[in-house]
Amino acid sequence: MRSVLAICLCLGLVAAAGAQAARPESPFSLTFVAPERYTDAESRFGSGPTLRTTIGELERIFRDLAARTLRPGQSLAVDVLDVDLAGTDLPGAGPTAPRLVTDATPPRLRLRYALRERGRVVLAAEETVTDVNFLLRARRGGASALAYERDILADWFAARIGRREPPRS
Repeated sequence: MRSVLAICLCLGLVAAAGAQAARPESPFSLTFVAPERYTDAESRFGSGPTLRTTIGELERIFRDLAARTLRPGQSLAVDVLDVDLAGTDLPGAGPTAPRLVTDATPPRLRLRYALRERGRVVLAAEETVTDVNFLLRARRGGASALAYERDILADWFAARIGRREPPRS
């Protein structure tokens, strides 16, 4: 009886391992590389979001845009190399204070990425995603604390992933 139970247990473990191995990989992977070195991803004056909050919000934005943009058979790997949020912190304004945003302080995200279709790399590059005219356009990002960053990333996803446009040199 014990040997039958042991065999059933072993077969169950083997089946579970096989099911785990057969599970397809996620079509989107995101890595924040050395976030403690980012230019401006957290408040240096005790106002605004923490680094953890900023990373969490950026991850949510990336995953949402990837889910909307990637087509079946495509996968995307993105490494976030640097973050410089729109605007600047206001010293001593408190943890929920808004950032002072001017046209001289656009959002900038440095990314390294590879887009694959059916396992073959079709577009790969390292580039800085920004828009110096970010204040001149209608904001689509809503009331999010990172609405400007969401806007430039939405444009980037549409151009690079949706239309597969290579970055400008």
